[in-house]
Amino acid sequence: MNKGFDKATFKRTVLDNVKNMFRRTIDEATPQQVFQAVAYAVKDVIIDEWIATHKEYEKKDAKTVYYLSMEFLMGRALGNNIINICAREEVKEVLDELGFDLNVIEDQEPDAALGNGGLGRLAACFLDSLATLGYPAYGCGIRYRYGMFKQKIENGFQVEVPDDWLKDGNPFEIRRPEYATEVKFGGYVRIENRDGRNRFIQEGYQSVMAVPYDLPVIGYGNNVVNTLRIWDAQPINTFNLDSFDRGDYQKAVEQENLAKTIVEVLYPNDNHYAGKELRLKQQYFFISASVQRAVKKYKEKHEDIRNFSDKVVFQLNDTHPTVTIPELMRILLDEEGLTWDEAWAVTTRTCAYTNHTIMSEALEKWPIELFSRLLPRIYQIVEEINRRFIEQIQSRYPGNYEKVKKMAIIYDGQVKMAYMAIAASFSVNGVARLHTEILKNEELKDFYQMMPEKFNNKTNGITQRRFLLHGNPLLADWVTDKIGDEWITDLPHIEKLAIYASDYKCQQEFMNIKYQNKIRLAKYIKEHNGVDVDPRSIFDVQVKRLHEYKRQLMNILHVMYLYNQLKDNPNMDMVPRTFIFGAKAAAGYKRAKLTIKLINSVADVINNDKTINGRLKVVFIEDYRVSNAELIFAAADVSEQISTASKEASGTSNMKFMLNGALTLGTMDGANVEIVEEVGADRAFIFGMSSDEVIRYENNGGYNPMEIFNNDQDIRRVLMQLINGYFSPQDPELFRDIYNSLLNTKSSDRADTYFILKDFRSYAEAHKKVDRAYRDEAWWAESAILNVSHCGKFTSDRTIEEYVRDIWHLSKVQVEM
Repeated sequence: MNKGFDKATFKRTVLDNVKNMFRRTIDEATPQQVFQAVAYAVKDVIIDEWIATHKEYEKKDAKTVYYLSMEFLMGRALGNNIINICAREEVKEVLDELGFDLNVIEDQEPDAALGNGGLGRLAACFLDSLATLGYPAYGCGIRYRYGMFKQKIENGFQVEVPDDWLKDGNPFEIRRPEYATEVKFGGYVRIENRDGRNRFIQEGYQSVMAVPYDLPVIGYGNNVVNTLRIWDAQPINTFNLDSFDRGDYQKAVEQENLAKTIVEVLYPNDNHYAGKELRLKQQYFFISASVQRAVKKYKEKHEDIRNFSDKVVFQLNDTHPTVTIPELMRILLDEEGLTWDEAWAVTTRTCAYTNHTIMSEALEKWPIELFSRLLPRIYQIVEEINRRFIEQIQSRYPGNYEKVKKMAIIYDGQVKMAYMAIAASFSVNGVARLHTEILKNEELKDFYQMMPEKFNNKTNGITQRRFLLHGNPLLADWVTDKIGDEWITDLPHIEKLAIYASDYKCQQEFMNIKYQNKIRLAKYIKEHNGVDVDPRSIFDVQVKRLHEYKRQLMNILHVMYLYNQLKDNPNMDMVPRTFIFGAKAAAGYKRAKLTIKLINSVADVINNDKTINGRLKVVFIEDYRVSNAELIFAAADVSEQISTASKEASGTSNMKFMLNGALTLGTMDGANVEIVEEVGADRAFIFGMSSDEVIRYENNGGYNPMEIFNNDQDIRRVLMQLINGYFSPQDPELFRDIYNSLLNTKSSDRADTYFILKDFRSYAEAHKKVDRAYRDEAWWAESAILNVSHCGKFTSDRTIEEYVRDIWHLSKVQVEM
C-alpha cells in the first residue's frame, strides 16, 4: 500500500481527465477513454518523482549508463506503473467506485510494439531493475510507428498486419523537441586543412531531425523514475514548396518519406538490399542522436571531454548499436578537436558490448559499398580503426595472416560489427555461463586469446515484479502470505518457500492456484482460438521467437508421434496433454513460417478427432506478446526449453516459467544449465546431446540423419506424414521443404542442422517421464514449489548489480519526496 497516495485526489483527476479530454461524464466514457484518463492520472502522480530523480542525478553529478538497444519490449505500462508506485489496491478501489474493473481497463492498452523477442524483453527488465535499485540510467531506442507486426493466423498461416499501437496516442510519453538532433546520411566528405590539421566536413548529405519521446521507468516503491528515450524521425523541412512549384512532387516529399521510413517498422526484412539499407539507417539514426545528446549533456557541466568516461558508459545491447564506436570517435575528432589517440582513449573507456548470440549469421556484417555510401565519414573512421587493429594483431602475432583473416574488422568486402565492438569496448560479456565459455573457446576464441581481460559473463535475469507480482497475482499473494513481501525487491528471499514444498496443505493450495490460472488461460484460448482445453490436462508450453535452433519443429513432430501412438492404441494409458505454442516468425523467414503452418495443420486434425476423446490438444496462440505471456507463464505445468545445445545464448522464458512453478523439459543449453544447478536435476526433465557433443559433430561431421530415418520406424512414419498429405490433404507437397531440411538427400547443405532426429528419441523419453511424474501429485507439487523457491538467482536485479560492480561502476541515488 502507498501511504502517500491520495485516493480522493486521484479519483477527482480521473473524472476531470474524462471531462477535459473527451467532453464526457464518467458514465458516458468508453473503457478506452477511462484507460486514457487513468493513465494520465497515474502520470500526474509520478511526474514530481520523475523531476526529482533527475534533479538528484544532476546534484550528485552521477555517472550514468546509456543502455543502447534496437528493442525495448516493455509490455503494457499502466499495470506495471501502478504496481511500482505501490498503489494497485487504491487504483482498483477508485475504479470499483466508478463502476469499472481494473483488469478490463488494463486490457485497453496495446503492448508498446518496440521489440520482437528476448533481446527487447531483457532490455525492459534491465530498465525496471536499474530504477528499482536506484541507478542513473537511460534506455535509448527508436519510437517505431508499427513495431514489428501484429500476427494474424489465417488458414493456419502467419499473416503480418501493421501493429498500429500508437493510434490512440501513448499517454505516458512526453515529447522533448528541445533535445531534437540532426542526423546525417550519405553525401561525401571534404577535407580542408586548418592550422595544420585536417578537418573533415560532410557535404551533399540528406538529414532528418531525431526528436526524443521520454517514457517513465518507475522503480518499485523508491520514488526513483528513470527514462526510456525513444527517438522519432522528422523531416527538417516538411515540404519543399520550391520543388513542388517546379512540378517535382517526388522531391517535394523526399525528406518526409526518409523520416517516415526510418521509424516505420522494427527490423525490416533484410533479405534484400533495401531492407539492409533501412536497417543500417535505423541503427545509425538512434545511435547518432543518443550519442550527440549524451555529449551535449556532459558538456553542460564539464569542461574536459577527455574525462567523458568518468560520467558516461554506453552499453551496446548486441551488435546493432556498434556504430556508437565510430560515431563517438567522429564527434570527438571532428567536433571536439581531439587527436586520434585521445579520442580512442575516451571511446574505449566508454563503450561496453553484450554479445547475445553464438549464431554467426546474427553477428552483423555490412557490405562496404552500402556502409561507405550511407555513412561516408563513419566509414573512414572504421577504416582507420581497422588499420590500427590489424597493426596490433600483426605485432602480437608476427607473420600470422590467418589471425588477420579471422579478426579483421573489414575483410572480404564486409564491415564486421561484432569484431569492431570487441576491439573498441573495454568489456565483452556473454549472457549465461555456458554461452560465455563457448564464445571464449569457439566463436570468439582468437579475440579471447588476444584480450582475455575484456571477457566476462553476466547471466541474464527477469523482473519478478512484472512476471510474478503483476502476471500471477494469486501466486504472488500466496508467496507473500507465506514469507512476507521482501522477495519483490530481493528475489533470493523466495528461498524461504522451500520449507513449504513438502507440506501437504501448501501443496494443495499451490496446485489450486495453478488450476485457477489454467482456467484463466483456457478461457482466453476458447475466446481467441475457439478450442476447448481441459485445465486438468498437463499444460505443456513453448513460447518464444520462432527460429530453427529453438526447435519448435521437434516439439510438433513429437506431437505427431504421440498422436500416431494414440491412434494405434486408443486405450493407451496417458495423462491428457495440451500442447501450447506461441511464436512470431520474422516476415522473411520462410521455413519458420512453414513451421507455424505445420503446427496449425496438426492442431486442426488432432483437435477435431473425436476418437481420441480430447486426450491430446494443440493450440497456437496468435500474436504472442508480453500481455498474453503473463497469462501463459502463470498457467504452464511444463516449460519447453529444447534448443540445440550450444545454440541458445541464455533464454529468459525458462526463468519466467520457473518463477511461476513450471518444470523445465530441456537440453543443457543457455541458462538451463544454471536453472538445473539451482533446482537439482531430479526436479527437471533433461534430454539430448551436450553442447560439446554438438560442437564435435559440427566440427568433424559424422552425423547422418538418413540412418535414423532408415532404422526408426516411428520417426520414419512421422516424416512421411509431412509429404503424404496426412496433415495437408489439399496440398501434400506443402511441407516438403521441412522434410528436405531434415534429410536433405539432394542438397549440398548439411541435413538436420539442428540435430532434431538425433535428439528425438531422448526427447520422447523425457516426455514419458513427464507423464509418469505428473501422476504423483505430491511429487509434482513439491517440485513446482521448489522451482519457485530456487529462482532467486534469476532476477534481473542480480544481473544489474553485477553489471554495476564489474562494468559500469555506478552509484546508487536516493530520492526523497
